[in-house]
Amino acid sequence: MHNTPEPASFAALDLGSNSFHLVIARKVEGRLQILHKEKHRVHLAAGLNEEFELSEEAIERAMLAFKQLAQTLQGFDPANVEVVATYTLRNIKNLKHFLQQAQVHFPFNINVISGQEEARLIYQGVANYVHGKDNRLVIDIGGGSTELVIGQHFEALQLTSRDIGCANITKACFSSGKLSKGTFKKAEIAARQALEPISPRYRKTGWKHSYGTSGTIKALIGIAQAQFDCEYLTLPILEDIKALFIAQGSIEQLDIKGLNPERHTNIAGGLSIVIAAFKELKLDRLEYCDYALREGVLHEMLNYDEFDLRVRTIIALGQHYNIDTAHADNVFDTVKHLFSQCKKAWGLKQKDLLQLQWAAQLHEVGLSINSSGIQKHSAYIVMNTALPGFTQQQQSVLSALIRFHRKKIKLPELDIFNILCSETFAKLLTLFRLAVLVNRTRQLTDLSRPTLSVEDNKCTVLFDAQLPEEQALLCADLEQEKLYLDSIGIELVFVIGECS
Repeated sequence: MHNTPEPASFAALDLGSNSFHLVIARKVEGRLQILHKEKHRVHLAAGLNEEFELSEEAIERAMLAFKQLAQTLQGFDPANVEVVATYTLRNIKNLKHFLQQAQVHFPFNINVISGQEEARLIYQGVANYVHGKDNRLVIDIGGGSTELVIGQHFEALQLTSRDIGCANITKACFSSGKLSKGTFKKAEIAARQALEPISPRYRKTGWKHSYGTSGTIKALIGIAQAQFDCEYLTLPILEDIKALFIAQGSIEQLDIKGLNPERHTNIAGGLSIVIAAFKELKLDRLEYCDYALREGVLHEMLNYDEFDLRVRTIIALGQHYNIDTAHADNVFDTVKHLFSQCKKAWGLKQKDLLQLQWAAQLHEVGLSINSSGIQKHSAYIVMNTALPGFTQQQQSVLSALIRFHRKKIKLPELDIFNILCSETFAKLLTLFRLAVLVNRTRQLTDLSRPTLSVEDNKCTVLFDAQLPEEQALLCADLEQEKLYLDSIGIELVFVIGECS
């Protein structure tokens, strides 16, 4: 008689502007069973200066949380742990420093995601628990940003992330700690200005039910229940809650039944955003949903291969810009051929090949702008397009590979892409540039599959002998490439037939 193995556990960690939230779950009979939840208050947003650099004190608070989270996740397969970082970490100037510090204490990969991707995942978290055939609006107010999504079933119809959150609105409008009609008016106007550009489009799309997720909405629902015996929010109730706040006079003196003291710091800013959303979007009522970003991440981990959505995203973008798919396939065929010969020696992984595949598929999207400077145009498009399923780091690496797939590699510009692991990037870029170079005629030839051997940062490429004119041109191209690759620490050696 065989014992049925225990289902594997999965973990999703949300690195928010105020708190780090961990949820651990397993899949039982097709359903998600929550096993453990954990929250660490780190107040990252409070540690930002005017240049949007995170203070060492805030980084230390985060590192302490990482040490404790690493203990909780000890023994977990890294493939079963997904970590997503949101507004504060996607915007700080010293992200590299933060991630390098985190690697010391926390052995799992941190994925910085865009606001669009955050909104999409939040909606997936709600969609897996709230069912119905009608459109629904989902609003998630975080510390640094507010995500708003209209969707039907599992499909998002409208997605946006606005740079207003309970922490930054409180800092901007309630820094004195005073709670008055004037400070609330200032905060509500600021929030409405941020929502105004999207409100006509959202109202036109329409929805039947609206849900709020995460801490601010949960806290306001708690006050509504305790003060007015109501399980949802309306504009009159929110105005009554605001009156309670103003009567208290200051954040320091807040003592309201139903409000957890740990929410005092940023609740005024959060309340202002919710009131602004009601007024801008003409909301009637807002119900609370206890599922959001973390649950969206978990469901994507459990229910389909993590790269499925990314593959669909890449295909859709390529089709939109009408790329030459035959040429893209030829470049990737060469990339695969080169990759297979150096994967072990260079310690490359399957995820690295995926990055190269996506780069091959999209490196010519800039032709829609101009063939001159195509590498710049293509990189700009990829960097500034919403790519569902991609983390910010993956999008940065992809854009950087495309930006420098030909011509000079400008190291100061490379820093713009905020790439953490430069040694691995240099190797991937080498393979990609070689693949593009040998396919320059846009026709399959014996050049497309050279023999490659690598040792440390030395890369030796062997080609069959060519016709004299072709050989001279190839030699010239490769001599130039030697100089380009030298700038990123790669030594290129090439042999063509008997002539080097």
